Amino acid sequence: MSEPALVVDRQLAAYNNHDLDAFVATYAEDVSITRRDGSSLHGREALRAVYGPMFAAGRCRAEIVGRLTEGDRVVDHEVAHGLAADPVRVLVAYRVRDGLIDRVDFLG
Repeated sequence: MSEPALVVDRQLAAYNNHDLDAFVATYAEDVSITRRDGSSLHGREALRAVYGPMFAAGRCRAEIVGRLTEGDRVVDHEVAHGLAADPVRVLVAYRVRDGLIDRVDFLG
C-alpha cells in the first residue's frame, strides 16, 4: 500500500475512534477541504471546530467500500454513518503531500 493510502487510513481510524487530536494530526496546517454542498474549510483549527462536536457526540463512523490510488491522490468511496438518519454514500478525493493530507474534495 502506498504512503498516501496509509495516511488516509490513519485519518479514517482516528475518525472512527473519535480521536480529534490524531485526526487533525493527519492534516497539513493549511489543509483545504471542499464539502459536498460547495462550502469549504481551511486549516486545522477549522477541522477542530467542525469535527470536535461530532466526535464528542460519538455517533459518526465511516467505512471504505472502494479505493483508487495514483501518486499522491487517494479516492475513497465511503459510507458514512451517524451523520443523517440513513447512511450517506460519498466519494472523497484526498491529496497527500509530505506525509499529510493537504486537500480534500467531497464529491457527489
